[in-house]
Amino acid sequence: MSDDVELVRGGGNVFADFGHANAEAEQLKTTLAAQIIRVLDARGLTVRAAAELTGTAAADFSRIRRAKLDRFTIDRLMMVLGRLGQGIEVVVRFEAA
Repeated sequence: MSDDVELVRGGGNVFADFGHANAEAEQLKTTLAAQIIRVLDARGLTVRAAAELTGTAAADFSRIRRAKLDRFTIDRLMMVLGRLGQGIEVVVRFEAA
């Protein structure tokens, strides 16, 4: 058995690296969810306290914490961040085809 390890550098989006059809959207949803988790942790909020504060179901915060994001749209995650008092800046860049 060999102890050689091959290092493969990713492209910056793990979903694209694994060939997911909506890689950019999945990456954005993951980034938004990570920010929600950072806010909850920084404020010491439980999922129930976050639910009371935002009007979003505690079960949804549990899903976000477990990275079960298939039920969430990008705009819904952005809404949760907004309800947590987080500003969101969207930048659109057009690239020549």
